[in-house]
Amino acid sequence: MSNYNINKGIGRTVEFKGLKAQYLFIFAGGLLGVLVLVMIMYMAGVNSYICLFIGAGGASLIVWQTFALNGKYGEHGLMKVGAKKRHPKYIICRKAVHRYLKFNTKSNAL
Repeated sequence: MSNYNINKGIGRTVEFKGLKAQYLFIFAGGLLGVLVLVMIMYMAGVNSYICLFIGAGGASLIVWQTFALNGKYGEHGLMKVGAKKRHPKYIICRKAVHRYLKFNTKSNAL
C-alpha cells in the first residue's frame, strides 16, 4: 500500500514566485487595475500605441514595485509600517487636570 502525505502546507503562508502574503493581492489588484484602465482608454478611442505603452509601463511598474516591497519589508513588515504610521508619536493633553476628574454626585431618587 502507498502512503500519501496530505496537508503539507498547513500553517505556512501562501507564496507565488517569491511573493508572500498581502503582496499577492497588491500584485493582482494592480495588474487588474492597469488592465481595466487600458480597456477604458481603448474603448474611449485613445491611440492603441499609447494604450500599449501605458499598459506595458504600468504593468512593469506594478511588478517592479511589488517585488521591491516584498524584498524590503518581508512577509509582515508592510503591515507593521502601516501600523506604525497610524500610531501617535505622543499624546497631547491640553485640558487642566481637574477637567478630566469628574465627580458624579448621586441624587436621591424616590
